[in-house]
Amino acid sequence: MPVLASVTLRVRDTLRGIWREAAKFGVVGALAFVVDNGGYNLLVFGLPGGAAGGAMRDAPVQASVIATAAAALFSWAGNRYWTYRHQHREKVSHELALFLVANGVGLAITAGTVFASRNLLGLDSALSDNTARILGWALATLFRFYAYRRYVFVAP
Repeated sequence: MPVLASVTLRVRDTLRGIWREAAKFGVVGALAFVVDNGGYNLLVFGLPGGAAGGAMRDAPVQASVIATAAAALFSWAGNRYWTYRHQHREKVSHELALFLVANGVGLAITAGTVFASRNLLGLDSALSDNTARILGWALATLFRFYAYRRYVFVAP
């Protein structure tokens, strides 16, 4: 019985740690989501009620890349200094390089869903763009959580 109790406590502590990590990751991710989607919508569709559209209305994929890149930088700072503050690498440049690779894959996933929506399905409304971006964001988030835990923010 002591072995079973020990294993149970270890599993419970591990799940609590992952839950806390996932919650912090989620808060940073939610704020990055606002930066990403808010930036994208401003670039492509402009301010609400504006008839002219955004500065990048004719370049939605490029706007997606810019908005996602801004959100990625925000996410790196939030995750490095809050979520994984006790697990980050001493060499910031190495950590940032790994972070950028992981986010490059995430960026490709998000931009890929916009590309598919626009060019393969022929959809070009705000609703279809945002639906494609939310799908891409969800898939990219799952990938990023795994990559951050496994490769980017590792305990020294």
